[in-house]
Amino acid sequence: MLSTVFLRTFVCVLMLVSLPAMAQFSEFRLSNGMKVIVKEDHRAPVVVSQVWYKVGASYEPDGVTGVSHVLEHMMFKGTEKLGPGEFSRIISALGGSENAFTSRDYTAYFETLAVEHLERALELEADRMRNMLLDPAEFAKEVEVVKEERRLRTEDKPSGKVYEQFNAVAWRASPYRNPIIGWMNDLDNMTVEDLAGWYRRWYAPNNATLVVVGDVQPDAVLAMAERHFGPLETSEIPPLKPAAEPQQVGETRVEVRVPARQPYLMMGYKTPIVGTSDEPWEPYALQVLSSVLDGGDSARLSRELVRGSGMAASAGAEYGAYRQLPGMFLLDGTPTDGHSVAELEQALRKTVAKFREELIDDDELKRVVTQAIASKVFQTDSLFYQAMEIGVLETVGLDWRLIKTEIDALKAVTPEQVRSVARRYLVDENLTVATLKPLPMDEKETRATPVEGGRHGS
Repeated sequence: MLSTVFLRTFVCVLMLVSLPAMAQFSEFRLSNGMKVIVKEDHRAPVVVSQVWYKVGASYEPDGVTGVSHVLEHMMFKGTEKLGPGEFSRIISALGGSENAFTSRDYTAYFETLAVEHLERALELEADRMRNMLLDPAEFAKEVEVVKEERRLRTEDKPSGKVYEQFNAVAWRASPYRNPIIGWMNDLDNMTVEDLAGWYRRWYAPNNATLVVVGDVQPDAVLAMAERHFGPLETSEIPPLKPAAEPQQVGETRVEVRVPARQPYLMMGYKTPIVGTSDEPWEPYALQVLSSVLDGGDSARLSRELVRGSGMAASAGAEYGAYRQLPGMFLLDGTPTDGHSVAELEQALRKTVAKFREELIDDDELKRVVTQAIASKVFQTDSLFYQAMEIGVLETVGLDWRLIKTEIDALKAVTPEQVRSVARRYLVDENLTVATLKPLPMDEKETRATPVEGGRHGS
């Protein structure tokens, strides 16, 4: 009898073959420079609308870190036409949902609702693109919300503290060294004028992309976009200065001592991304390597360190190929009782060293590609994910058409290429290590960790 996993994967592959024929993309540009990308998906009378701005934490100069995220919060506090919170109430009354998120490279706002209400959503987004009111009283309240969010997610969350310190020491010149939520001192000293200047500069149609995915006709979406976004004035968008990270010339380490229940380890190797690598296949080889390490129970970290030796309670790997600036190949883990962070670090180093010395076998490579295909198919069930995929690529300076070639690029990766990127990038001279050394905890002072999500805590 065929296994359930095999049948599911087989069905996924068949679905993937038919999906490209079903998907229809259209791209437009308004006279004011705003890009509009539409992907048709007629399976249900639903639509996702997302407005992406090319601005995030990596754009922020020292002294105003966190301004992109605070501005995201304030975008729900009213315009010349709408009062505070009215945007959200209107979308909710239409049976839809909405939210927003800020990252290092972009800020995005989105709605999911019945297709007949799309124009109302676009009207609301266009209104707050250039007509937002920055009320000092609302700002004073909202910046305190953000500061509390920082306390919950970073100040009082050991892994969050480690991640923040890790980035702060790993990057010398890259703006990725600063936290998205901002440093507390910058939040303490932020003014409503800081937000106003940031808003006027970056929130303009010529710095934005509208992505619409769902049961729509492209020409109809274009007409709506022209009606509501077309009349908006542009802004002078300053060119970004190069933020090249200098070559690392030795291992960097940081130890974080905070109250915590368990020790924790994070390791990162600086790596290129799509668009910055010397060879176009390198990011995809790194992606394969990451999936060989961390891609389910059959992946090496789970098989060898968690279920095998029992050294790690958890262990993971992560690599992102699509960013505005080069990033890192990350490893992290928590040792089990009876094992130390130092032991786990050495185990992870040995695991990485194998990739520099040996070729991965064909079965591992096939598993990774099959999982990538299955993941791609499952994700197309989500209109939101389809729109997000387009928005990320466009906003970090790439082309959304990479969506169509990603699987082929992964299929083309060879074991020799995986070994090549491991030898070139996953080396000790290119490594940053952060360790958490737990201090005794006062149970009464322990805070709960909030749920991730949008303007309520993005």
